[in-house]
Amino acid sequence: MAELIEFETDRLSLRQWLPRDRDPFFELNSDPKVMEYFPSLLTREERDRMTDKCQALINERGWGFWATELKETNQFVGFVGLHIPSEHLPFSPCVEIGWRLACRHWGKGLATEAANGALKIAFEALKLKEIVSFTAVGNYRSRAVMERLRMQESGTFDHHQVPEGSPLRKHCLYRLAYETR
Repeated sequence: MAELIEFETDRLSLRQWLPRDRDPFFELNSDPKVMEYFPSLLTREERDRMTDKCQALINERGWGFWATELKETNQFVGFVGLHIPSEHLPFSPCVEIGWRLACRHWGKGLATEAANGALKIAFEALKLKEIVSFTAVGNYRSRAVMERLRMQESGTFDHHQVPEGSPLRKHCLYRLAYETR
């Protein structure tokens, strides 16, 4: 088990997953607006598997997709963090940065704030040379976060886990190298 990395930003705590996160995480993944750029909503079983996997990877590596909550209220808002994709992608091996927040927390700069904290961990603590992020081409909200993080668009690819013919299959790739941060 690696040393656990948890951190705070001005408004957020990014931490290991707790049992109390399961219900709000299910609600988040059951919201069609939040999941608009994913092939389907998550069932409770899929949510539990994802929560368990996020928790296990943090235990193993010390970092991952952290549960994210408002410091002021301890309210779960979603997850933000770093991940090594398990599926082979055209740009593998890589470490990605990602986020998924409940829509009532959109438009407040929380994803950007948390992701900047995660990038600091990636580059300063983990000494990574590059971070990637990717999303469906039409997901302009996430693409805007990537651009606010100063990530550079680096082409498109067909995500093999999205069914052929789906408008979500075409993804755009963004990159951020340590030396350009």
